[in-house]
Amino acid sequence: MEPPFDSLIAWKGGLVMAWFAVLFGAERLLPAVASPVGGLKESDGRHRLARNLGLWLLNVGLSPLFVLPVSLWAVGQQFDWRPLWWSGWQGLVIDVVVLDFLIYWWHMANHRVGLLWRFHEVHHLDPTLDTTTAVRFHFGEVALSAIARAVVIIVLQVPFTSVLLFEVLLLMAAVFHHSNLRLPSRLERGLAKVVITPSIHWVHHHAVQADTDSNYGTIFSFWDPLFGSRSATARRPDMAIGVEGRAERPLRRLLIRPFRPAAERAEEV
Repeated sequence: MEPPFDSLIAWKGGLVMAWFAVLFGAERLLPAVASPVGGLKESDGRHRLARNLGLWLLNVGLSPLFVLPVSLWAVGQQFDWRPLWWSGWQGLVIDVVVLDFLIYWWHMANHRVGLLWRFHEVHHLDPTLDTTTAVRFHFGEVALSAIARAVVIIVLQVPFTSVLLFEVLLLMAAVFHHSNLRLPSRLERGLAKVVITPSIHWVHHHAVQADTDSNYGTIFSFWDPLFGSRSATARRPDMAIGVEGRAERPLRRLLIRPFRPAAERAEEV
């Protein structure tokens, strides 16, 4: 790997980690709900954080072994068909909007396609929300997402700078809208006109399937109203979080859950 790739990827990691640390601390000083762990007992809260960070650490290890090589390989498959107007700074803007549009549909697919939901369900089984939920994904979902992203990179000939910028914005947006940070109502309403805020995304984690299967946006908030997938439910402090009819599982069982037969997974409530 060339040195510029190393330095840019290190810069990306440092920026995202700094953002995560700031919001992780801020949501504990100014929580939107009474407790950063949604009222869980202290011991349950510790176990929850350990599960979420354990899943994140597995994905940190997977990134240099699979995710990053796949993305860099895809970037290298260039056919130079993109027109001149789809380059430079305007090309970056177009790429970010187009990639966010596509990830909206990919997120919807993760809820509607059985194989994808097997892995994505692990993210939704979290019994409450905070910044650590944003990094709580099964390694299978991360691998499948990397493959899907590689296809998009090749078809659209997305340059490395656009991929890197989008991933930074994507990760920062995810940490923000999963956070338990209390925002002034006027500020949140203003932000929600353009980007996904905690009040929007928390409804997506409501343990009612009609709400879980809505609010698929990741960065920009206009895709859901445009395609009719915005929930009319308003966020409430006492909103139950998780998957309707399902309960959280220990880390080991979360890791094997997607690979179990559907009948066995359905028996676990």
